[in-house]
Amino acid sequence: MARDMSDKEILKMELEQLKKEVSTTRTPLAANCAETVSFVEALIPNDPLIKGVADDKNPYKGDKGGCTVT
Repeated sequence: MARDMSDKEILKMELEQLKKEVSTTRTPLAANCAETVSFVEALIPNDPLIKGVADDKNPYKGDKGGCTVT
């Protein structure tokens, strides 16, 4: 695409992109990390990797037995 454009068109496109980026609201990394941690911690009670799956809802448990990780 850029091969078909003149230098002026490429610079205009870059300028438009920079204008979009300048207007983007930014938050501190620490705030984003804190939000991510609280989001993940809120989902812990329903996480099957942490809580496990009830035997009656586990399609892989039953006749075949289970597996043991050592």
